[in-house]
Amino acid sequence: MNKDLTVGKPASVLWKYSLPLFGSIIFQQLYNIADSFVAGRWIGTSALAAVGNSYEITLIYIAFAFGCNIGTSVVVARHFGSKNYNRLKTAVTTSLIASAAIGLALTGLGLIGADFLLKLIQTPAEIFGDSLEYLLIYLGGFLFLLIYNIATGIFSALGDSRTPFYFLAVSSVTNVFVDILFVAQLNMGVAGVAWATFLCQGVAAAAALSVVLKRLKSLPESGKAPLFSTDCLSELTRIAVPSILQQGFISVGNIMIQSMINGFGMAAVGGYSAAVKLNNMTITSITAIGNGMSNYTAQNAGAGIPERIEAGLSAGIKLAGLIALVFAGLYLAAGPAFVGLFITDGNQAALSAGVMFLRIVSPFYLVIAVKLIADGVLRGVNRMKLFMTATLTDLVIRVVCAGLFSTGLGLTGIWLSWPVGWLIAASMSVFFYRTVKRQRFDIPQEAIQPEGMAEETAAEWIESQA
Repeated sequence: MNKDLTVGKPASVLWKYSLPLFGSIIFQQLYNIADSFVAGRWIGTSALAAVGNSYEITLIYIAFAFGCNIGTSVVVARHFGSKNYNRLKTAVTTSLIASAAIGLALTGLGLIGADFLLKLIQTPAEIFGDSLEYLLIYLGGFLFLLIYNIATGIFSALGDSRTPFYFLAVSSVTNVFVDILFVAQLNMGVAGVAWATFLCQGVAAAAALSVVLKRLKSLPESGKAPLFSTDCLSELTRIAVPSILQQGFISVGNIMIQSMINGFGMAAVGGYSAAVKLNNMTITSITAIGNGMSNYTAQNAGAGIPERIEAGLSAGIKLAGLIALVFAGLYLAAGPAFVGLFITDGNQAALSAGVMFLRIVSPFYLVIAVKLIADGVLRGVNRMKLFMTATLTDLVIRVVCAGLFSTGLGLTGIWLSWPVGWLIAASMSVFFYRTVKRQRFDIPQEAIQPEGMAEETAAEWIESQA
């Protein structure tokens, strides 16, 4: 199931590798969408608002899991591309050990501070109890989410994008049925959707970790690979920490925006909760292609073949652009129907708020697609500062514009902050990509681990950069 992304026609290799990643993200989003869908349909708009309100806080934890996924994936992909299997195995076990330790600490902090965080974002009183209950159960299962993300990152780094797809397909579909069972049949309320996610993610994490460990044993090795290495930890940290910070800052920004939306009442929160789930379906789908671009870039960087990266970028933009156009067309043509899947109690104010959000942001999905693919290359060649600069610019502009525009335009002003931030940040990402391209994707030496490359390959590549 392992796939070498350094051979074959770049466009064909990237498309075949990325499409299962896209499918995986679709099923991953079913977890969150199922929670909101079941809560809104079988309990009511208040439950939908409670789940959506808590979700903005869970994004901070998802950011950590995502950062660990990216850090592990890019580093493992480099070592796989350079055929340094001992280093690869040590990177995997080091990542699992370090992430699990930090993950447990974060879980404890979250359980202690959940009440404070919900008050901090001005959670409406009528949904506070349900929001807290959902958040506590979700955070209790955070370690499952973390382990699963690291495991899928390893599969992706080895060029295997199908195995994560199979796991997610089974797990997410099961989660939908368990959601309905707990809420519609057992009348467990908002807690039911949280417990369904807890159980299904736990099973998926255990299964994925088991398969990863078996897969690693099948790789050749020279001697016994150490279980933990500070050098590997440093290597992982260089990629993971910027990714975690980037996603974390985005989550904090989203919480600030959520706080502004909360000031408009429960109907606004409910409409946003429905629409943002649909929006996130699009963004994370495109992000999956960007992550595929990172692994493709990292493998070719590790193998010392930078000329394949540019060819892959063109294919990545076409694939991500196609996905963006499909989602934009669906939301523009049938926005009320999609938002109405979540809001079934006749709350027209909530429905109107959600539809307006989709109509404002969806025409700009192609813009964010270009940005995310360019970001994938920047991550793959370890240009994390450039990647973070563009992404954090998007965040800052969105938060500032949301605050400024909302004073005169209300909710519509907040919605307009998304395309403004995307346009500016996308321009920066493209500029940074072109800068790196002019340097022929000159990967920093500390990012490659020269001992993993054949001496003649390394020498030829370094000479070509002179």
